[in-house]
Amino acid sequence: MGFEPEHARWPPLRLARVSRELVSVVVVSPLLLREFNNQEEDEVRSVGRSIGLDVHRDFCEVAIAQDGEVRSSGRVDTTPERLELFGASLHPQDRVALEVSGSAWEVARILERHVARVVVVSPADTGIRQARAKTDRLDARTLARLMAAGELDAVFSPDEGCRVMRRRLSRREQLVRARSRAKNEIHAVLVRRLVGRPPVSDLFGVKGRRWLAELDLPLEESETIDACLRHIEFLDSEIATVERQIASEALRSAEIRRLMSVPGVNVICAASFMAAVGEIRRFQNPRALTGYLGLDPRVYQSGSAPATGGHISKQGSASARWALVEGAWSVVRQPGPLHAFYARIRARRGHGIAIVASARKLACLFWFLLTRGEDYAHQQPSLTAKKLRLLEIRAGAPTLKGTPTGVWATRQAMREGERRLAEQAEASYQQTVRDWQAAAPKKVGASVTPGRASQKPSKGKVTRQTTSP
Repeated sequence: MGFEPEHARWPPLRLARVSRELVSVVVVSPLLLREFNNQEEDEVRSVGRSIGLDVHRDFCEVAIAQDGEVRSSGRVDTTPERLELFGASLHPQDRVALEVSGSAWEVARILERHVARVVVVSPADTGIRQARAKTDRLDARTLARLMAAGELDAVFSPDEGCRVMRRRLSRREQLVRARSRAKNEIHAVLVRRLVGRPPVSDLFGVKGRRWLAELDLPLEESETIDACLRHIEFLDSEIATVERQIASEALRSAEIRRLMSVPGVNVICAASFMAAVGEIRRFQNPRALTGYLGLDPRVYQSGSAPATGGHISKQGSASARWALVEGAWSVVRQPGPLHAFYARIRARRGHGIAIVASARKLACLFWFLLTRGEDYAHQQPSLTAKKLRLLEIRAGAPTLKGTPTGVWATRQAMREGERRLAEQAEASYQQTVRDWQAAAPKKVGASVTPGRASQKPSKGKVTRQTTSP
């Protein structure tokens, strides 16, 4: 037994308002002297404590669970300096839990080198949202208690490259939405003034802008159109910059290039999928992947009643589901097995369910391509080469515009031949399905509810879905 100097490692730094408290977060002195025995130190090192953080923009509420007791321990400012001091005051065997938020990953990055483990959890898995009494202090205590009981499952922690791709895709999505709002404002002006439909297919192209400039509109409406056009030009340049950065990263990713071998899948769809999923091998099978993406149907069953299925769960990344559905719209327009699958589901359940089912099938296809390390067997090589070449140009590679290559006719003939091969693959898939259906035993119904699945196109919200599930 004796005195040993420590630089704010153990015990945690004391609160200024409770100078004798064992656990604290506000610095009083960086050098502490504490009398302790070896048995107490060995016990703390072997067990550690569970610390819950309720993260806000300006502060974090702290709670600590130790020896079956949970106590609140004040607040720490959400600044890098204060968080570094707070992390230095923790023991290497401590464990920290916090919910996903805008700054959660940066807080976790600062603390993870000071403790044994930092767990970032989804708010939907903690039950805090459904609590009858909800305060910052109670939320932090709940996290600490669940962490001590071992009932918290960490969400996927992406690496730095995955985080960068997520931020760029999110930035592009925001810019595209802002551009759509500006375009819609111009359309609203034309509707207000009873101008009618424009005589051009692209209102914001060269001919469309010339037509807008020749319109005889009131001054305030002309000012609105001019301002929106300037805003659209600015957003176009910003979107091009972000897409150039995304294309550069995509060219260095073998996984994204492999997914682009599927006809109809562009770089945004492939990059959004990889940014949301990260490492594909953490999913044992396609069912786990579709459940992670929220493309699996909800199922309800109670008592002796049969199970009933409903809409998709919509868990996980909404942007990844949107990208897959958008990709499915393009994929089902290309000849091949996926088009035949979409046509079969549409004839039985309607377009809305068929396009979402195609998105789920596309996610399963991505899983097989990535886990097996193979390109799509029914790809169209010239189309894949064209997509990769356009990706290189978008990333900044020089173009060959104006340079005669003498391969245009050959390329067109190759494209026609590849489309005929894809049509043959589609016909082969259709015949396989017919043979399978003829050999399968007869049953009533076609879903999780025997005898209750409709054979007619569905009506309601699912049928009305368009671009997102």
